[in-house]
Amino acid sequence: MELIKTPFHSIFSSKPKLLLVIATIVLAIFFVPVILPNITNTAIIYHLLLHIASVIIAIFLGVVSILAYLRNRKNRLLFMTFGFLSLSIIEGTYLVHITSNIQDLVIPIVDIEFSHVVFLIMLTFFGIGIFSASKR
Repeated sequence: MELIKTPFHSIFSSKPKLLLVIATIVLAIFFVPVILPNITNTAIIYHLLLHIASVIIAIFLGVVSILAYLRNRKNRLLFMTFGFLSLSIIEGTYLVHITSNIQDLVIPIVDIEFSHVVFLIMLTFFGIGIFSASKR
């Protein structure tokens, strides 16, 4: 059976290329509303960059786990995928919370308890993924 190659096959088959594409997209999305207004504020810019790096890594791990699940179709990988996607939501929530406290944005202040609930969900997914029995 011959594999059909999509235009994005070279990106999805190379993890460094995939990480570069995801980092570029995330930085492009956050540059104007988050990074640019705070670029001279040395007290907070490093904290923002730390959370942006966390968003990039979480999305990258989520995409890689989706690709692994699509290849192997194991429930363990599916739960790990949900865990990484939950981590992306948590980091995005933290980023919105930080920026809403710095400046008067249209975005309302995010209730920080929401991130704790999503964090608990993420840990549950990781636990199920790790401890579920793999059927061979």
